[in-house]
Amino acid sequence: MRSNGQTPGNDAKLGVLLAIFDFPMLNVGYRTAIDAELDMHVVGEVESRDALFGQLERSSADVVVAECIPFGQDGCSSFQTIESIKAARPALKVLALDCRCGHEQFSLALKAGADGFLTRNEQPADVVNALRCVSRGQTYVSPSIVTKMVNTYVLRNPHGQVEDVYDTLSERDREVLLLAAVGHTNREIAKTLHLSEQTVQNDRANIMVKLGFHDRVELLKFAIRRGVIEVSDL
Repeated sequence: MRSNGQTPGNDAKLGVLLAIFDFPMLNVGYRTAIDAELDMHVVGEVESRDALFGQLERSSADVVVAECIPFGQDGCSSFQTIESIKAARPALKVLALDCRCGHEQFSLALKAGADGFLTRNEQPADVVNALRCVSRGQTYVSPSIVTKMVNTYVLRNPHGQVEDVYDTLSERDREVLLLAAVGHTNREIAKTLHLSEQTVQNDRANIMVKLGFHDRVELLKFAIRRGVIEVSDL
């Protein structure tokens, strides 16, 4: 594994492990963008698919950026890789990177346990923002994907009345939304609602998709606008 030399300040930085095998130049770009930030650094690059889990066990990373790993004729199986990473290192945050296997890939990745999803055409600022979001326990979805979802909705309902998106949320969605908006972690929400932490993570991801958001600030603003919470409650 190639890793940065340790400096006295490195321990306080967010450690990022790059697991991008098929596109080496992406590693170069990601490392450049990440190491330029004061609060994060690349702790290593996984050199092959076979080495992934061995390096995960030895790595001090907080977040792994993992590309889709296709398996032969079965097509895109990135969700299997994400499940395996989460099983090996439950506390490790996973930022999934699309492999253009299909428009539904991001939802499969989130359901499998990914904490965020990036497309390959992100700007450096988007990559850095995504890493910070997932490190704080927030779910990140690429803005370009959210835009496509919104456009698809509009095209499907060109003459229909605009639907109140809040009405599409289930009662549990609304409970999770309220708790997430005021800053509760997945673990705290799980304890309050008597759910598993993985269930809460999946619920939060689904809420983000339904509302078209990708961080807690947007959830908070929506909750205030919708009257779910009052500013005085914060």
